[in-house]
Amino acid sequence: MPLDQYVTLGRSGLRVSPLCLGAMTFGEDLGWGTSVEESQQIIDRYTDLGGNFIDTANFYTRSHSEKIIGDHIGRDAGRRDRLVIATKFSGNLYPGDPNGGGSGRKSLINACENSLRRLQTDYIDLYWLHIWDANTPIDETMAALDDLVRTGKVRYIGVSDTPAWKIAQANLIARFRGWSSFIGLQVEYSLLERSIEQELVPMASEFGLGITPWSPLKGGVLSGKYTRANAGRQDSGRGAMVDAFLDDKAYAVVDELELIAKAHGTNVASVALAWVRAQPGVSSVIIGARRLSQLDDNVLAVDVGLSADELARLDALTKPKFGFPNNMLEMAPGILNGGTSVNGVSGPISEYVMPEGGRPY
Repeated sequence: MPLDQYVTLGRSGLRVSPLCLGAMTFGEDLGWGTSVEESQQIIDRYTDLGGNFIDTANFYTRSHSEKIIGDHIGRDAGRRDRLVIATKFSGNLYPGDPNGGGSGRKSLINACENSLRRLQTDYIDLYWLHIWDANTPIDETMAALDDLVRTGKVRYIGVSDTPAWKIAQANLIARFRGWSSFIGLQVEYSLLERSIEQELVPMASEFGLGITPWSPLKGGVLSGKYTRANAGRQDSGRGAMVDAFLDDKAYAVVDELELIAKAHGTNVASVALAWVRAQPGVSSVIIGARRLSQLDDNVLAVDVGLSADELARLDALTKPKFGFPNNMLEMAPGILNGGTSVNGVSGPISEYVMPEGGRPY
């Protein structure tokens, strides 16, 4: 499945590549990241392979990421129109200004105007709420986003790093009032971070939001660079962001990824990415690359088709156990259906024993 085998993002008509190019590392303004020249090379390699989906944010590398994209793509109208450019608001770039960030109307509209200027375009294809702002009523945010869509400055809207109940509230308000609603959900998702499966994944399925996972390699832990054999001897260059997760559980996952990668004649990273791509509700996986070689390694994931057995082996290593109410819901088929099948779902007869006479107390 090459990068030009496009998929629709959630319940929308927006067609995107199965792998999205994440631009968080574009620019060296924070003391790490990718030079302007290599960032441009990464963009060119990705688009030459058929990729059309680039994701950034106003906050990334102090907004230099957006400017790099704008300088390289925005000035070429024909090339820009063939791409899906996504960026985010919420991050505050102006210390001391209480309205410099967040999701209020003033901040949101200013952020959009500034992103348009840096990206050198007159519209944003997908505008993400970067993180929930608990101090702003969600209806204010949704109304402001709808205004941007109606004026043509934004085509679609999405939401990132926000509780499932708040996203459900936002989309219901939008639909009842005839406003644009979220079509995408951007959240951390990998073999080592599966907590979204409790609430966010089912919510996204119910509302038709396409999931675009970030950090699918857990910050590089699942890149193949870190193994049992070189434990403690491989410098991550990212400190606690990687080191905190290099434990027995992570190494067990890497061991299995290595076995599967060998069977497919590919690398560990591509198998880890292929697992994420295969998960329910996932539309496009965000891959970040600080170096051109990393991009080349990661895009191999589009050609990796994992078998049911391989998926099950990886799943068994990290499948989370969720508490209440999920532990109760696991018993629901038996309690509700008495062991029969309903809509293809069946369960064991409940262990609950009826009192004499067959009636519950």
